[in-house]
Amino acid sequence: MNGEFVAYYRVSTQKQGQSGLGLEAQKTAVHQFLNGGRWKLLHELVEVESGKNADRPKLAEALRLCRLHRAKLLVAKLDRLSRSVSFISTMMESGIKFQAVDMPDVNEMVLHILASVAQGEAKAISDRTKAALAAAKARGVALGGLKWNLPSVSHLGVKESVRVRKENASKYRADILPIIRQKQAEGIITLKALADALNADGTPAPRGGQWQPTQVMRLLKS
Repeated sequence: MNGEFVAYYRVSTQKQGQSGLGLEAQKTAVHQFLNGGRWKLLHELVEVESGKNADRPKLAEALRLCRLHRAKLLVAKLDRLSRSVSFISTMMESGIKFQAVDMPDVNEMVLHILASVAQGEAKAISDRTKAALAAAKARGVALGGLKWNLPSVSHLGVKESVRVRKENASKYRADILPIIRQKQAEGIITLKALADALNADGTPAPRGGQWQPTQVMRLLKS
């Protein structure tokens, strides 16, 4: 295996978490899967929570770390992540890659299924729209005037681009600020010290490269 990974382990009960029942097996499976190649396991997070509960702080932290480091999420078994297709679909849309050790190809399989469903639905909507327009035209409805109420395609492209950039910037701030606040709580106060600490952790700067004090300042003021 090559690349950077964040491992997520989950056990369902406090008793299992304390005893290591199930947890050690998950860790062993992950480490055996990574054996060989050039890889780096950045973090290992353990959650004691039922898979039915969508509110899982450690999973949220694992996903945040994956976004920050552009790392792949690694789980021993797919059901440790989620049994919900909608959850996995949402994660796919977020751009976070994951790997299930027990089913190495499941991520590609799920992605293809979701893509096929989305593509089929998009085609169905397009077909229904074309059919409705054709029916309206057959009834003598003048369709040309509708164009005056629609923004140009290029205008939509610019607006969407700006929206996506703002959304990504907002998500990045939400991911990185808890890390900076934690370092401040640990007594790392100055902008230079915070930048140095982030660089020492290997936390990627907003546009790659090394953190600079001015970047930390902008984030804290945002």
